[in-house]
Amino acid sequence: MSSMDITTAFTTEDPSSISPTFPLSEYDDDGSYCDRTSVRDFRKQYEPPLYWIITLAGGVGNMAVVWIYLNIRRRLKTMTDVYLLNLAMADILFLVTLPLWAADAMNGWNFSSFLCKVTAALYKVNLFSSMLLLTCISIDRYFVIVQTTKAQNSKTARRRCSRLVCVGVWLLALLLALPELIFSQVDSESYCRMVFPPHLGNRTKILVLSLQVSMGFCLPFIIMAFCYSVIIATLLKTRNFQKHKAMRVILAVVAAFVLSQLPYNTVLVMEAAEATNITMTNCEVQKRFDMVEQVLKSLAYMHACLNPFLYVFVGVRFRRDLVQMIRCCGCRCLPTATKASLSKTRSPLSSTRASVMSDSETSQALSL
Repeated sequence: MSSMDITTAFTTEDPSSISPTFPLSEYDDDGSYCDRTSVRDFRKQYEPPLYWIITLAGGVGNMAVVWIYLNIRRRLKTMTDVYLLNLAMADILFLVTLPLWAADAMNGWNFSSFLCKVTAALYKVNLFSSMLLLTCISIDRYFVIVQTTKAQNSKTARRRCSRLVCVGVWLLALLLALPELIFSQVDSESYCRMVFPPHLGNRTKILVLSLQVSMGFCLPFIIMAFCYSVIIATLLKTRNFQKHKAMRVILAVVAAFVLSQLPYNTVLVMEAAEATNITMTNCEVQKRFDMVEQVLKSLAYMHACLNPFLYVFVGVRFRRDLVQMIRCCGCRCLPTATKASLSKTRSPLSSTRASVMSDSETSQALSL
């Protein structure tokens, strides 16, 4: 798992690579033979069906979010609205790459080298943008619930600011994905992965790993932990009858983030340590590590399926919009008169009880 001579090296999956692939060279660092047939077979059986399930489930959920925003709501009223729409688009772009990696797992990369670079970079762009957008959502909820008065007074300015923040997030994600665009290529065994030139050594690999762990997990986790802990402390002081339900949702969001991202990022830290000082020399241990890494990575990818449900559909307004979307089957949306009658039947109380996971701009965001 260290950077090595490509002609004789035994390479495990390069975690700095955005591509979910296993370079399948058969040799250890000392040139000894290591039969990795079991790793290749495991990958062929495990990755393709799981990636397709993630693609289909996540695609349906995230496309529903985009459709609701563009066809039912038609306006982005709050900062969280802007972030949620961008998050759904980031997840969709990520999911588009998974069928290509599923094909790569089955038969190697049978596409062009240019598509390898673009797909690899696209994956990393959306990895970073998704994590940073989740961070922005937690910060926005902090201001809405903890700094309620300031948030209400600066509502319009914050909404304009959110668009600039999203532009900054995407630009930063593009910048962080440059290593994938530069170093990703189809190797001699016809797999798309990152290959670092020998003269760059381990330092480049360690730097890429450090960026992925710090910007893709550590920074978002620290900010989310602070924001949601303060939010929970604020909720405990309120008398709102919905506060316990709101806290359960917050805890579910944090738990899903930690359980899906922490294990794989722990593996990436181990990979960085291995690149610094090679300690894993036993072939059987290496193969078991590769398989565990593959399982944990797929767990991290499942977050793209969970986002629509954790951040959107738990809200009353989104559940109502989802019902309306289902009624609009076959491009035959409800008549305007029917929509108007539905909107009139919504009570003022129910319209204010949006989830803290969606778009409330006042302390009533505690309601679900």
